[in-house]
Amino acid sequence: MTPAARIGAAIEILDRILGGAAAEQALTGWARANRFAGSGDRAAIRDQVFDALRCRRSFVALSGGAESGRALMIGALRAEGRPVGEVFSGDGYAPAPLSAEEAANLASAPSYEALAELVALDCPDWLAPALRDALGEDFAQVMQAMRHRAPVILRANAARGSRAEIREALAREGIESIPHPLANHALKVTGNAQKIRNSGAYSDGLVELQDAAPQAAVEALPLKPGMRVLDFCAGGGGKSLAMAARNRGHYVAHDAAPSRMRDLPLRARRAGARIEIRDSAQLATGAFDLVLIDVPCSGSGTWRRAPEAKWTLGPDRLAELVGLQARIFDTAARHVAPGGSLAYMTCSLLGAENRAQVAAFLARTPGWRLVTNRLYSPLDDSDGFFGALLMRD
Repeated sequence: MTPAARIGAAIEILDRILGGAAAEQALTGWARANRFAGSGDRAAIRDQVFDALRCRRSFVALSGGAESGRALMIGALRAEGRPVGEVFSGDGYAPAPLSAEEAANLASAPSYEALAELVALDCPDWLAPALRDALGEDFAQVMQAMRHRAPVILRANAARGSRAEIREALAREGIESIPHPLANHALKVTGNAQKIRNSGAYSDGLVELQDAAPQAAVEALPLKPGMRVLDFCAGGGGKSLAMAARNRGHYVAHDAAPSRMRDLPLRARRAGARIEIRDSAQLATGAFDLVLIDVPCSGSGTWRRAPEAKWTLGPDRLAELVGLQARIFDTAARHVAPGGSLAYMTCSLLGAENRAQVAAFLARTPGWRLVTNRLYSPLDDSDGFFGALLMRD
């Protein structure tokens, strides 16, 4: 496919997303209907779609038109400094030429430097006050970083080798990486990231895809040999695997939707870890030395990886999530043994889901104290992520 044809495909996919389709669903549907597109084409189109979703407000503003797939890609070309007319030529599979209205809108559209702050930062208006409150003077820098792609980060499996040894194993397969300073086992991929999932290092359990911030948050947990540990909202089990790689203990994974843990047994065998899976009926209260809850959240810290969530989140959904988090907090606390610890984590930047949630739990639950808490952001070269550690008397 030509570069212009790829942009034409991105326009089609973006229109589906703007019409209500999930991004992954729209991309998969297009790929199935256009099997002539090679892997390189699909990857390039995916990048264009996700770049447009990250910068949805500013790209539409730069086009001067109403929100549409064409407006987004016109704005993307303008942001890159590429001649719009040369791409929107109508030649072959290129997008149709600009209409008179589109050309007039483009001619009168403001420059990026002239955009209002929240438009230039691609920040939803309703969330700006909460984000400013949580991020303080870093607000603009963090939101600017959210407009760009996230790095690919791996966790080197400490049970299978040192970070240096695993980095060398990756290099032998052509995957370039450097140590990430935020976590002791984190590797930032700097070349050939597309090779990871088909690599021997991945299939043999030497590495897992995991952002640096959750790696750092897990490394900060007070793990000791023989501890009884419950990953209460395990999901795919990434944090269970990270804990098991670092420390020998009795690890139990649980999730309200057990299907999310479907691949965990395979991943654990691959990583050489022992993790027991239990449903809610099998969990005894007050039985664990450490309970970890990575609760459902807005995902505002992962907008670089899932940019559509930035625009689909609304006040009602956020309030629903905050209520759910409080209920999970209370339920999980009952599984902590006296003198044990409770680790609360989110992939959110919002105070309502983070420090305010912890403060509310402490206010309504006697016998607990806060030990540490930290908010990570893209300025740490990571996703936005929050971790707090509480101890039971």
